[in-house]
Amino acid sequence: MVNTTNQNNSEELRPDEESKTNDTQKIETKREEVRDNTYDDDSDKDISESISEVDDIEVIRNIIKNRKEEDPGSNMSYENPLYKDARSCAVKIICRYERSDAYIDKLIDNEIKHNHYLNDFDKSLLNELVHGVVRWIRRLDWFLNGFYRGNYEKCVPEIKNAMRVALYQILFLNKIPYSAAVNEAVEYVKRIHGEKHAGVVNGLLRTIIRTLDSLVWPTREIDEANYLGIVQSHPNWLVKRWIQRFGFDETQKLCEANNKRPALTLRYNSLKISEQEFSEYLNQKGLIYSKTNYLPEFFNVKIFSKFQEDEFFKNGFFSIQDESAGLISYLVDPRENELILDACAAPGGKTIHMSEISKGKAYIVAVDKYLSRAEIMKKNIDRYKLTNVTILYDDISNPTTEILKSKIIGKVDKVLVDAPCSGFGVISKKPEIKWKRDSKDIPKLQKIQLEILENSIKYLKPGGSIIYSTCTIEKEENSDVIHIFLEKHPEFTIVNAKNFVNENVVNEEGFVETLPHIHHIDGAFGARLKLSS
Repeated sequence: MVNTTNQNNSEELRPDEESKTNDTQKIETKREEVRDNTYDDDSDKDISESISEVDDIEVIRNIIKNRKEEDPGSNMSYENPLYKDARSCAVKIICRYERSDAYIDKLIDNEIKHNHYLNDFDKSLLNELVHGVVRWIRRLDWFLNGFYRGNYEKCVPEIKNAMRVALYQILFLNKIPYSAAVNEAVEYVKRIHGEKHAGVVNGLLRTIIRTLDSLVWPTREIDEANYLGIVQSHPNWLVKRWIQRFGFDETQKLCEANNKRPALTLRYNSLKISEQEFSEYLNQKGLIYSKTNYLPEFFNVKIFSKFQEDEFFKNGFFSIQDESAGLISYLVDPRENELILDACAAPGGKTIHMSEISKGKAYIVAVDKYLSRAEIMKKNIDRYKLTNVTILYDDISNPTTEILKSKIIGKVDKVLVDAPCSGFGVISKKPEIKWKRDSKDIPKLQKIQLEILENSIKYLKPGGSIIYSTCTIEKEENSDVIHIFLEKHPEFTIVNAKNFVNENVVNEEGFVETLPHIHHIDGAFGARLKLSS
């Protein structure tokens, strides 16, 4: 571990002890468990549930209320002037992410939408800081913990995340001066917790800067999974799984690929614009772009700010979609007059792409069981003005609409089951996934995946096909699911994906299988199964 010359005790980074009353002393043990929640809008509810065995709940409620009134940092609303720059907003969002199940993209979008203090540069920096800290949080914590005197885990969340945001800039953002990163963190902490705490943060960060060339890393020889987990900022359990499957060197490359800033991939609408016309459009926008490797309609773009406001986007001339998702649409191979059921369709990217491939002449029923996701899908499909797609808010496992209950049973040519999964193929785009999941999720997801496959069979007509896909790289959710399904249903056979997509993305079993460090796109899986006639 790193030695530090900072002699301030870490207890200074906790709320002042002097302000406690006699009433708080008797419930201090319980308050320690919920202190981090006191800044949440719904914290009173959470706290009541966490310490229901304490007799005088009103005492606790009053303590929390008073602290919120006295502490300007507790008000994390969009109108709070404390949060009018990218760095302070990044701290706020990371705190909220840690206290909830929300995805960081949604939190960032809400902040940008409602916080009118942020200019375009702030919005870009905010996105970089939040994704960067979440992506590299384990490495950041390794160094912060090494310089922190005391129990780093008990550090107040706002202060801990202010240090993480500052250290991310110091280690990863070359164009931001160290002084700017440190000063902004110190000023933020000063506004919320006063001079004393700000001084501790200042000393800690400047000590790290002075010793950047001699920072101590973990030792690979002692525990290679822990070493790689810290250096590449992944959870140990996931690293161990991958080492057992791929070996150390390949796992290291996979983790490195997961930590790269994701490319922005555009898919032009071949029904509205040609490849040449789309290239001319990109040139007119002054964008740096390149063709992708596996499919014709896809382009990688280096930077494209505010694409949602672009008229071409609004009018359905292009979409944002990774090439790995496009491979699945080609695996479906939608054709004129075919009836296709997209069983887990939201947000609708594959539905739209299948419509384009069929030149708008396949009939697609797009289903999602979550209303909010179905509404998003409708907006996306409406943007394309598709007339061959029927959107259903329903669930094929427990259908309520007449279409799924009776009308299309035994009549569908192809069912696409883009199943819910662990998402470990898209960690570069959603870095929080690696921290939100654990090993127990995988068998639970496999059970769900098999249930959806089972429930999709009844819709197929003789000779029809099921196309199963995920955005994960885990064997248990991919090939294992197919083999378990086939053991129970010998009436299905595997159709080799080489008949539909580039052979470089097809494995020896005939499945689409992409890995981020090999194919340089998101990790994905796809299998096509044909029902006997």
